Amino acid sequence: MLKSEVVETDILIVGGGVAGLATAIHLADLAAATVSQVEGAKLPWNILVLEKGSSIGSHTFSGAVIDSSTLKELLPSVDPKDFPFESPVTKEGVYFLTPKLALQAPFTPPFMGNHGNFVVSLGKMTRWLAEIAEKKGVQVYPGFSVSEMLYENGRVIGAKTIDTGVDKHGKPMDNFQAGNEIRAKITILAEGPRGSLTKALCRKFKLDEQSNSQVYSTGVKELWDLPEGTFEAGRIMHTLGFPFEFNHFGGGFVYGLNGRQVVVGIAAGLDYKDPTFDSHAALQVYKKHPLIAKILEKGKLLRYGAKTIPEGGLYSLPKFYHEGVMIVGDSAGFLSMPSLKGVHLAIESGMLAAKSAFEALKKNDFSAKQLSLYEELFKKSAGWKTLSRTRNFRAGFGYGMILGAFHFATQILTGGRGITPSGKMKTHEDAACYKKLADVKTTFCKKFAKELVFDKQLTFDKVTDVYFSGSKHDEEQPCHLRVLDLNLCRDVCIPKYGGPCQNFCPAEVYEIVTDPKTGKKDLHLHPANCVHCKTCDIKDPFGNIEWAVPYGGDGPEYENL
Repeated sequence: MLKSEVVETDILIVGGGVAGLATAIHLADLAAATVSQVEGAKLPWNILVLEKGSSIGSHTFSGAVIDSSTLKELLPSVDPKDFPFESPVTKEGVYFLTPKLALQAPFTPPFMGNHGNFVVSLGKMTRWLAEIAEKKGVQVYPGFSVSEMLYENGRVIGAKTIDTGVDKHGKPMDNFQAGNEIRAKITILAEGPRGSLTKALCRKFKLDEQSNSQVYSTGVKELWDLPEGTFEAGRIMHTLGFPFEFNHFGGGFVYGLNGRQVVVGIAAGLDYKDPTFDSHAALQVYKKHPLIAKILEKGKLLRYGAKTIPEGGLYSLPKFYHEGVMIVGDSAGFLSMPSLKGVHLAIESGMLAAKSAFEALKKNDFSAKQLSLYEELFKKSAGWKTLSRTRNFRAGFGYGMILGAFHFATQILTGGRGITPSGKMKTHEDAACYKKLADVKTTFCKKFAKELVFDKQLTFDKVTDVYFSGSKHDEEQPCHLRVLDLNLCRDVCIPKYGGPCQNFCPAEVYEIVTDPKTGKKDLHLHPANCVHCKTCDIKDPFGNIEWAVPYGGDGPEYENL
């Protein structure tokens, strides 16, 4: 069997999204200032970015309406007019939906205003950032999945890319290729939400044992092409209510990218109790609402995708550094609620990590003590102030919408503290929130059974939407969705909860099938459908599913999402 090749670098950044690229760009700028300004001078340190998607931007997924302030700080020499934004926000409104009506709020709720922000295609923006990074001397390589961390004497010394040419049973084939060991002075994890390396790192070194449980939503959206003038560029709509139950945290949105394209989607909190709730189905029902259907009636579906959103806020952040490693962006949970914005915080966290790495490189000291500068800088940053003001927001809504609104009001008045004696409200793991299927009076699937007949013009089944995600996988590889105990599925989960994986997955990876002879139910997997949202890793009631990286280049192709 071929042995792993060892590659040496100074900085290894895992993930070529906004956070990872911001880290690389800022570190390159800091490093360049230490060398001669002679044209063509090389950076004093090697900066390597590895991205699992087939290209930069192919796995990048967001709303996205962004605050451009940190991008201006990252790229002070670039004219903001040259930023790859689709449109400035021109008009915004918040609506409360009943099944038939749309009631517009007379004002925008606190922290949800978007004056001065911009509508973007985040995939397009990351491709632009990658070009800038490469011009600054950063090595950016898409198509490389990083499957495990490398440790030595309790510190991180790099990471290893996945072995390829392995059959479904884990046995090497004729085309077997061992993954490379990337040895680095500092490894920076920028994997996005619920990163598999970040999860393993936190578990190994108990980096989150003092933190609240991270809580998530699943965002599901479609990109549509509309006749010119249907929905103006820069117009954004946020909705509350339908199709969500009253006590289910979530909402919908429509954003005008340009004169023709809009994104329409929902974000559904994963602390719901009904095991039949289905975020993809909820989006299809949402589009049938008269307000949304009118916008889309002459349009055409272009793209589909899904992603989880870390919403726990300040108290759910893990310790985001250790010996030889730092965590940035969504991997750490740098996202602001209730504005549901993380892009500017991803950039800021990347810049702070870059400053910390720069000082560590100068001193040749990569200890946790030295890298704790990252946390010191964060506590003095604008991002810390932003997260502090809403630090209990999502925890408050874990007690229902009425109590959540009450808690939020008290948090506004107290600068985020609320009325709890300690000033810190607790969150609960999303997987622990289910009711037994028999105890749910009106399930989501029964409530909307009539609406979930797909016409493939306005509404689409999961398999069709997966086609529009562009997702594809080498089907000879081991399944990257690891069901740890199939008997637990058959004997406990399906009888108790009805097999919620078939519902919470927005890509029909999990299918519950019934044996026609015995009547017994079993779980079948379709990993080629996976869009890498990682909902399964979060919402399985027994923690029985673990998401791992597939081969590099596999997965969705989120063009312009």
